[in-house]
This record gives sequence, C-alpha cells and structure tokens, in this order.
Amino acid sequence: MPARRSGLDDLDLRILRMVRDRPRSGLLEVARLLGVARGTVQARLDRMTADGVITDFGPNLSPRALGHPVQAFTTLEVEQASREDISAALEAIPELLEAYIVTGPGDVWCRVAGRDHEHIQQVIDRMLAIEGVRRSSTVITLSTVVAHRVHPLAAMPR
Repeated sequence: MPARRSGLDDLDLRILRMVRDRPRSGLLEVARLLGVARGTVQARLDRMTADGVITDFGPNLSPRALGHPVQAFTTLEVEQASREDISAALEAIPELLEAYIVTGPGDVWCRVAGRDHEHIQQVIDRMLAIEGVRRSSTVITLSTVVAHRVHPLAAMPR
C-alpha cells in the first residue's frame, strides 16, 4: 500500500472540491476554472490517487433511486473463528451496503438497504443463516442527518 501523504495544499483542496462539485467536468475544464495547466491537475490527481487520498472516481449511487428506500443498521454477534467465512458470505448479499468489524457490543456492524421493512427482515434472515452468526440486533433509519462524507477531513489542519 502506498504511503499516505501527510497534507494537502490549497491547490489540492481546490482540485478535490472541483472534482466533487463538478464530477462530469473534464480535466481541461477543471484546469481552466482553477487557472492552472491541465498537466498540473492531472499530476495532482495522479499523486493523490497514488497516495490513497482519492479512492475512486465512480458515481455515487442512491439506494432509494434503485428501489431500496429503507435502510437499517444491523449488529451481528459472530463466532470469532468464523470471521473470514462470515465476511465472504456477507459480501455475497447485494443489499449489504457496508460492514465493519468493531469493538464493544456486537462484532460486525452492517448497513443494509431494502425495498420495505419485510425485505429488510429477509436480508437479516439471510445474514442469520450464515454459519457462525449467532444473533443480530437491528435499528431502522428514519432520516439522514449527515450523509457519508470525507471531504471536510481534507480541509482540517494537521
């Protein structure tokens, strides 16, 4: 894994904001709007990608627009020795948006999406059917207060 860059300068931050706010703009347009050479923008993006700062350029998809408006957080208690097999089985569930091994109560926290509450129950039942998963605890989301974000971290002083 490449070494992480210790800081981003003002131009890096401006490029990141521009790419976030105008994801369909080409490099030439980004360079023109920022008043720098196209090669500079390309080199900065390449460096930030190599440093692991930029993790993807893909579009963000909306579970709601894809017919899965209900989201839930499920905590799984698992047999520790089965974690690797459980992780592989969880990855095969398309409604599972993300999963994390955590400390504290529960072992794996999952965010899932479903068409309705019944569908969420079916997803949970599939997770509970995985060998090594002992039990689950689930909460349904009502609304999003702060959506997943990382950009504010880039602008923080180090």
